[in-house]
Amino acid sequence: MADTSHLDWPFLDDAHRDLAGRIAAWAEAEIAPIPDDEGAHDDAALDAACRALVAKLADGGWLGYCVPAPHGGHFERIDVRNLCLIRETLAYHSALADFSFIMQGLGSGPISLFGSDEQKAAFLPGVAAGERIAAFALSEPDSGSDVAAMKTEAVADGDDYVLNGAKTLISNAGIADQYTVIARTGEAPGGRGLVGATASGRSAEVGEARPGRSRSRRARYRRSSHR
Repeated sequence: MADTSHLDWPFLDDAHRDLAGRIAAWAEAEIAPIPDDEGAHDDAALDAACRALVAKLADGGWLGYCVPAPHGGHFERIDVRNLCLIRETLAYHSALADFSFIMQGLGSGPISLFGSDEQKAAFLPGVAAGERIAAFALSEPDSGSDVAAMKTEAVADGDDYVLNGAKTLISNAGIADQYTVIARTGEAPGGRGLVGATASGRSAEVGEARPGRSRSRRARYRRSSHR
């Protein structure tokens, strides 16, 4: 990555430039030696490669940029400039490393931004430590990633919310320890009236889905897991 002139842009400061240098040196030593076809031959190998990369990213302290302090993060608020600089370098060396990094942030982002203190304490430290793989379920078979057209419903039922619908193209499906599922409550049309429900893979019973395949399931979530 010879051209680093963008680091002089006015919305980046010395801390960002220091981060860019540190991640470049780390990735050159830890990510560059990994073969380009690591995990490409079968699902089990790909799952293992993803888990290994998440663990490596956690050991390097990089997952601490995906969640806020005091739940394992380096800063009180997530800085998207840090995420962009880290992703740029990881993607230069390995698309899978970039994917493994950003999915920890995307899969836990709704919790970081809007979750209760209980949710943050339950889910975020494991994400930062690389002990929990995060997934994000938004796309659906009929509407793709058109959020306003999604049909999966979240219906209040006593102390629970029942999710009913189908999701597809769930990144990290099958290996995730926790899922953030975007669903409709019916409170408003289009892009309004949507919520994110978060649960562990086991309690959500969606852990068997493979990436790229649809999953239709009626799942029950505690209301405390609903935002």
